[in-house]
Amino acid sequence: MTRQEALRAEEFRLDYSQLAGLSYEDIAKVAASVREKLMPRLGVDYKLYLSKRPPIKEGEELIAYTQSACPECNSLLTAVIFKREGKVFIRKVCPEHGEFEELYFGDAEMYERFRRYQRDGKGNVISHLPVTAPCPYNCGVCTRHRSHAALINIVLTNRCDLSCFYCFFFASKSGYIYEPSLEHIRYMLRQARLTEPVKPPAIQLTGGEPTLRDDLLEIIKMAREEGFTHIQLNTNGIRLAFDPELAVKVRQAGVNTVYMSFDGVSPFSNPKNHWEVPYALDNLRKAGLGVVLVPTVIKHYNLSEVGKIIQFGLQNNDIVRGVNFQPVSIVGRMPRKERDKERVTIPDVIKAIEEQTGGQIKAEDWYPVPSVVPISRFVEALTGKPQLAFTTHFACGAATYVWQEDGEIIPITRFVHVDEFFRFLDAKADELEKGKNKYLVMLELMWNLRKFVDASKAPRRLREGNRLLKILYRVFVKHDYESLGEFHYNTLFLGMMHFQDLYNHDVARVMRCDIHYVMPDGRQVPFCSFNVLPDLYRDRAQRVFSYSIKDWEKLTGKRLVEDHYKRNIKKLISGEPYRRHYSKIIDIDSIPYEQHVLASKRFGIPVIE
Repeated sequence: MTRQEALRAEEFRLDYSQLAGLSYEDIAKVAASVREKLMPRLGVDYKLYLSKRPPIKEGEELIAYTQSACPECNSLLTAVIFKREGKVFIRKVCPEHGEFEELYFGDAEMYERFRRYQRDGKGNVISHLPVTAPCPYNCGVCTRHRSHAALINIVLTNRCDLSCFYCFFFASKSGYIYEPSLEHIRYMLRQARLTEPVKPPAIQLTGGEPTLRDDLLEIIKMAREEGFTHIQLNTNGIRLAFDPELAVKVRQAGVNTVYMSFDGVSPFSNPKNHWEVPYALDNLRKAGLGVVLVPTVIKHYNLSEVGKIIQFGLQNNDIVRGVNFQPVSIVGRMPRKERDKERVTIPDVIKAIEEQTGGQIKAEDWYPVPSVVPISRFVEALTGKPQLAFTTHFACGAATYVWQEDGEIIPITRFVHVDEFFRFLDAKADELEKGKNKYLVMLELMWNLRKFVDASKAPRRLREGNRLLKILYRVFVKHDYESLGEFHYNTLFLGMMHFQDLYNHDVARVMRCDIHYVMPDGRQVPFCSFNVLPDLYRDRAQRVFSYSIKDWEKLTGKRLVEDHYKRNIKKLISGEPYRRHYSKIIDIDSIPYEQHVLASKRFGIPVIE
């Protein structure tokens, strides 16, 4: 019996078939009663080995010491972040399991540039539990956390119609069904909004595959009722491809954006949903519901297609609002040589994009997430109201905006002097905080806006009639944030989020995370605790609040195996939407039918005729 299996045998379970019908009040009582029992336990779930620092070896340059979990036993270790041969690495040594070294950031120069933008936020003054353990074993979120949540994730089900090898989790693997009742979901939504000084405006409905829930529309409406103003639906797009009404219904219920998996433009790089995506996009078009494409990037799998993914997004920019690349988080235990085949970091993806777009999108066009904090500071100082500030760790993510005009890609940095503008906003925020008259500051802003914008280099649509300057004026002076919609029209947002795993785990990043999961017991847990330490957070809590597969099947009259998707490739590749979406990106006629079938079957999706 493994350590994890032994711990599971000790854990208590609730009979969720008895809890599913409880009222909101009773669910809240049950959740509160088990919360402390679900917390990680020192000496049982983890140990502390902090007294010894890992060595710095010849040819290495120290950046910082931090703390990190052992990939084998979850114990807390002292770790060192260092430079070597132009890259950044992290090293830690567990007394029980030895040394672990991992690539942390693929370009030391970019690391130093990004590091200059780091800011600490105000965190959350409300905690669902007391501080009794070191980070990351006290997540709730605790009062030491340095960022407030910008996005809440809520898992609606662990069922899925696929079983992707790099996925964080799915029902058939876990052996139970996690699918909270409507009243339980309402409880979690309210717990997620118990934050001060800033309440999270956005929520992502995720899974598993959330579209498998028959009551999805009720959940979307509930999220609106509980105060979330931006609702994202995270999906593989399979059901959206075959049910045109689903896109219309989820939009009418309140979804703002669909987050859809899209790992590449060919059947070999994207066997997950290559064939279905064109049909899903057409149905989203008809519904008027924007989509963000989300590629999981793996070095020897699809890194070579990141440029074409952007090209695909620009080609469908009438409905594709962005592409959010996610360098792979390595799930499970894997030897170093095998990890090196998969490991890719933010700089690696950025460099590949520069190469594959012929230099049209350069490395310097990207900015780390906390670079935009001056905007929040300025608005907060001007209005006197706490603002959402993206104070996540600088190594967690990066972004830029691009337009396409006459075949040319135009990043925002070609016509907006980003650094100068941010420095100006920071300086004005300082003045406002010291008591300067806000009307004088607004006059200065109006006077200086032109200095930061070279309209002659902007896309035609933005330079006509000084439209860009007018948008900036309405946003910063009039506080008309709906004008941002005009800015985003025909813009492609490019994002990058590298979620951690146990090999590159850095507690300093966890403490600044601004994407949080709300747990079934009401805690709010950072993404990289929820998924990186699943046996302490995600799996432990979901297992307690779960049905056995047998009970779920009896209750619903369904069979779990019926969720599994079977693909009719012949029908999909012969359809007009398939050819229309891919013919300008790849040579679709050069791929034999048999190769389509093989790609699907290798990924684990059976093919039917």
